[in-house]
Amino acid sequence: MTAGPAGARVRTVYLGSGSFGLPALRQLAAHPRIHLVGVVTAPARPVGRHHVLTGTPVALLAAELGIPTVLTPERLRAPEAIAEVLALEPALAVLADYGQIVPPALLDLLHGALNLHPSLLPRWRGASPIPATIAAGDAETAVTLMRMDAGLDTGPLVAQEPVALDGGETAPALEERLAELAANLLDRSLGPWLDGALPAVPQSSDGVILTRQLRREDGLLDPARTAAELERLVRAYQPWPSTYLELDGERLVITTARVAPAQPTDVPGRLVHEGDLPALATADGRLALLAVTPPGKRPMPGADWLRGQRSR
Repeated sequence: MTAGPAGARVRTVYLGSGSFGLPALRQLAAHPRIHLVGVVTAPARPVGRHHVLTGTPVALLAAELGIPTVLTPERLRAPEAIAEVLALEPALAVLADYGQIVPPALLDLLHGALNLHPSLLPRWRGASPIPATIAAGDAETAVTLMRMDAGLDTGPLVAQEPVALDGGETAPALEERLAELAANLLDRSLGPWLDGALPAVPQSSDGVILTRQLRREDGLLDPARTAAELERLVRAYQPWPSTYLELDGERLVITTARVAPAQPTDVPGRLVHEGDLPALATADGRLALLAVTPPGKRPMPGADWLRGQRSR
């Protein structure tokens, strides 16, 4: 990387779509070394029952911040999309929670392309690092700033901040926490990076795990697994794909659960009573259902759902 004049403001484009990238966009827009010339985000999509065309969280924040250029290409790798971005004459790209592969032309800017990633890279590369971290029961995660290369989260590390976990995190709460930490990491790293004082260190080849996009069927709770594993999934798969049981052909969504000891009469896959709560008997322990969402209804305490089942 070739540094520009010390202290000079650098023409920068930001690429992001999801909520994880919002604090970073705020930091970038306010950073004294950055001239934010544009934002690249996903196109607006129909949202809700009435299919109202709605921009991404990043697009909405960009409008609030008064960023003059917001590009919404369907495919960033399309030649016309690349040309639009390069027409802004950026020297730096910063990416967080964008969801598309970045073409080489944007990786090779004067100051490169930096990516904020919510995991302890090289562990949990790919599309769903936060759910994977919770589902695995990791005691630690991190926010990582890396220089992007042509691979999927394989670029060299610029900065990394470890984050201790207490074992009770849900995916939305952990994402919000990591988003703020990532923005702060970006804020204090940008100056040294632009001055050429912060090296990019190649990632280790040990401990690499690649995650994929989650699918609806991933949320089906399998009683052949342990209650502890399933409880982690309940926390990891919020809000998508959510976790659920198939009961009499209907889907019962599990929104909160806890682990309880097994009883000698338990048969994995059966619903049993854990005090006044319904519980799923598993291969090891019971998954007590603290809060559930029946089909077509609002979330309710598990005990209320169980009373309703008894009265049917």
